[in-house]
Amino acid sequence: MSITLLASPLQGFTDFRFRNAFQKYFGGIDTYYAPYIRLDKKLIIKNSYKLDLNPENNTSINLIPQVMTNDADQFLFVVKYIQELGYKELNWNLGCPYPMVTKRGMGSGLICEPTKIDNILNRVHNETDVIISMKMRMGYENPEEILDTFPILDKYPLKNIAIHARIGKQLYKGGVNLEAFERCTKSTKHKLYYNGDITTVNKFKEMQQRFPTINHFMIGRGLISDPFLPSMIKNNTTQYPKNRWGIFNEFHDSIYQQYDAALSGPTPIKMKMLGFWEYFSTSFSNPQKTYKKIKKAGSPRNYQAAVKEIFSNERNS
Repeated sequence: MSITLLASPLQGFTDFRFRNAFQKYFGGIDTYYAPYIRLDKKLIIKNSYKLDLNPENNTSINLIPQVMTNDADQFLFVVKYIQELGYKELNWNLGCPYPMVTKRGMGSGLICEPTKIDNILNRVHNETDVIISMKMRMGYENPEEILDTFPILDKYPLKNIAIHARIGKQLYKGGVNLEAFERCTKSTKHKLYYNGDITTVNKFKEMQQRFPTINHFMIGRGLISDPFLPSMIKNNTTQYPKNRWGIFNEFHDSIYQQYDAALSGPTPIKMKMLGFWEYFSTSFSNPQKTYKKIKKAGSPRNYQAAVKEIFSNERNS
């Protein structure tokens, strides 16, 4: 059974700059999901979303836009927008665990409202011809919540349901609930994708053995922590390429230059890269020391010197 790997969207990280550089230097991903479009009360698409979904910025990858909403009119507005750009599929985010989202009844905070989900899907399927896929958690409070949505979801021709095997309340803490995910595989007619804690090739193999009927796997944080992971899974190897740190270094420099050009001033670029290094550092031989070195680098010049030293140390170790 051939394996399909999908890049889960991470708000603030996996925009078009990151995706294109990732595809160029590492590959292994079949489909990328764009970070969600979220509308405020006005039906206006922000410029950052426009830039991210512009087909000209995504020529080298297969991209699926995502929406986060609990309102049918907003959903339909986004459908119209993405279809005008030539996209045929829209992914609906019922997975985001963050309280500022869930308290407003969106993301994983919407899973406990099957009637609302039904109303939105009903309108979207009646009023448009867009393909809908879902990104979900097991629930917000408990992993049974998702089971109550399946009779609703089974009424519609959804392309798939990608399930992150945690509840929203966990955020990213604690382990994934594989028993609950297994219950999901027996409770819906829809094609399921597995998401959650695929951080190494061996971890992937464990999931593959545990769920032999699943052939679509979504990687989120693991893909930023170890960018070689998808291609290693695809090549069925735990061996890194000989020039591992050279490739990683080039990838880093590529995204750094692009973000530096797009952001104004030293503080935004520092915060941006610090976010990436929280993940990147876990691939290095001394994660805490690596992250600390980046954090201490006050100026762009010091930052670049720190990066040079970090990669040089790994090459020579």
